[in-house]
Amino acid sequence: MATTAQDVRLIALSLPDSTEKPAWGMPTFRVGGKIFAALADDDTSIGVKCPKEERAELIAAEPEKFFLRAGHDDNYAWIRVRLAAVQDTAELRSILTDSWRQAAPKRLAAAHPELTGRAG
Repeated sequence: MATTAQDVRLIALSLPDSTEKPAWGMPTFRVGGKIFAALADDDTSIGVKCPKEERAELIAAEPEKFFLRAGHDDNYAWIRVRLAAVQDTAELRSILTDSWRQAAPKRLAAAHPELTGRAG
């Protein structure tokens, strides 16, 4: 079953200290003032943080799921995810949590080892 914009909102806002704030006419989700996810204006995809060096491999492995917006994402550590291609809410949670970890202040991330993959 495809994931939805509402799934994105519920999961993103369930992460510690996350807030929703509109920007560029789209809902964005932030932690520590930094955007970690943004819904596309048509609610069919999200943008999330992703190290530049990992993007090509993700896109090559799953081009139906991951993509870049040409001319826009080139200079940013960001990747797009088609919600219809995300398997389920568990996978969506994993994608959003990974992006949250990249944006969260170090002290906040350290306070939530269950989200960082590191044992306390």
